[in-house]
Amino acid sequence: MGIRLIVKDPDPVLREVAKEVTKFNPNLKKLLKDMAETMYDAEGVGLAAPQIGISKRVIVVDVGDENGLVEMVNPVIVEQEGEQLGPEGCLSIPNLNGEVRRAESIVVQGQNSDGESVTVHASGYFARAFQHEIDHLNGVLFTDLAESVYDISDRPRKGGE
Repeated sequence: MGIRLIVKDPDPVLREVAKEVTKFNPNLKKLLKDMAETMYDAEGVGLAAPQIGISKRVIVVDVGDENGLVEMVNPVIVEQEGEQLGPEGCLSIPNLNGEVRRAESIVVQGQNSDGESVTVHASGYFARAFQHEIDHLNGVLFTDLAESVYDISDRPRKGGE
C-alpha cells in the first residue's frame, strides 16, 4: 500500500474518459487500497483513479457515515431522483469550492475488486460524492458544473472529494 500523488487541474488525465476495467487481479486490489489510503491522507471523501494519474474507471468513497468505505469499479448511475444544490470541493482543484446541482438520490451499479456485481443506493451527501467521482471518470470537473465558484484558500480545509 502507499499514498499516491494527487494530480492537479489542468493535468490532461483529468479531462480523459477513463478506460473500463477488464482485469480483476491483485494490481486492482492494490490500486483500490492505495486510493483509499491517499483519500484518507488528503482528508477527502472520495477519489477517482484519474486523480492519481490512472485512466481507469475506479473510485473510492467514504463520507464518514454508516456506509464506510465503498470501492467501486466501472460505476454507472442507473437511476436518479430529486435535486440538491450544495458545496463541493476537489482534491485536484485545491482552494476552490463551488455550488453544484446534483440528484438527491441515485442508484449506482458497478463491480467490486473481484468483478462481482455491486449496487449502491445513495442519497444526500453520499449521492453527491458518488456523482462527483463518476464525473471524474468522464473527464468532468465540478467547476464545469458549478453555478458559482469561490476561493477558500483563506479558510481552514475540511476535506474534499
